[in-house]
Amino acid sequence: METVVLTTDRLELRVPTASDVDAINEACQDPEIPRWTTVPSPYTREHAEDFVGSVAGGWAEEKDFVWAIRADGRLVGMIGLHHVNPDPAGTDAEIGFWVVSDARGKGYLTEAARTVIDWAFTDRGMVRLGWRAVAGNIPSARTARTLGFHYEGLQRQALTGPRGRDDGWFAGLLASDDRTPVDWPVLS
Repeated sequence: METVVLTTDRLELRVPTASDVDAINEACQDPEIPRWTTVPSPYTREHAEDFVGSVAGGWAEEKDFVWAIRADGRLVGMIGLHHVNPDPAGTDAEIGFWVVSDARGKGYLTEAARTVIDWAFTDRGMVRLGWRAVAGNIPSARTARTLGFHYEGLQRQALTGPRGRDDGWFAGLLASDDRTPVDWPVLS
């Protein structure tokens, strides 16, 4: 499928390109990104090149839809729909994201995620989006809760990544949900 550009009042979401490699590499030097995501640590420029190179394949196969989040022309994060699972009962996917340290707390991620979620449910006809994070990732959990995801539980040693296995928090959002934030036991 052709890539899609999404826009909001403040942001442009588009597929990352070779011109983003240095910014991605720099962003992933922040220890918080590999701490909570599956990006390798230490992160190298080659990792960023490989990542950018893989994005087109995800779109072509309709398995992963990834966007660079840009504010005022500057890369401020990444967001994607991963593990897209087409099914006769309805397609589902998992949302994932990270934001550069100096862009945190400005609402960019929530704004970008709402746009991606709208695209997934409206333009792609998805029925469910999943969210998961390493247990303890409070900022990501707050974002997911704000977006209307419903906390679905803790799974022990369920997440695998470069560090090995981690306990994971899981949540879901259905196309039919009204997206009003609900209580999450891990955020009380």
